[in-house]
Amino acid sequence: MKALRQIGSTVFVLGLFVSVFAGMPWYVMIADDPIVPWWLRISVFCLLGGILVVLATLALEQRTHKASVQEPPPAGSDRMVLLLNSDQVPGRQVTEVLGLVQGHTVFAIWLGKDLSAIVRLILGGELTEYTEMMGSARSTAIERMTAQAAEKGADAVINVRYMTTSVVGSAAELLVYGTAVKLG
Repeated sequence: MKALRQIGSTVFVLGLFVSVFAGMPWYVMIADDPIVPWWLRISVFCLLGGILVVLATLALEQRTHKASVQEPPPAGSDRMVLLLNSDQVPGRQVTEVLGLVQGHTVFAIWLGKDLSAIVRLILGGELTEYTEMMGSARSTAIERMTAQAAEKGADAVINVRYMTTSVVGSAAELLVYGTAVKLG
């Protein structure tokens, strides 16, 4: 799926560059000729086809992601890993430090929600679209960190910390990390 999306992105970029950097100068210089040359037609079809391939692969990828999120976790993952933002677990003793564990994700919202948030930004109020996006990012990052801790055989993750950064536009990176430990 990623390879197909990469091909679509490449075809789109090639079509865009040929259309903009060759097609527009051609149109400006030879505006009298009503016949569009074959290379410009191909570049426009590449531009549009590339967008279509990228959108289709992303839609399929999101559909499979939603289906996998709705599936119950495997039977072996019923082990709970305790998450704390302190360096101790009340009433328990840390018997072994297993090391740093982390979960990482970059999330974005689709353009429709982004436009809705812009209107809300003008009118005022909570930007619920971004609140939901960050909640989803936080859940994904925690799941990844917890899975990493469970792989190490941890009973808990202590000193849990979050870090967020704006990547581009309305996309945000979220990193959660902590120390995986065994408890006695």
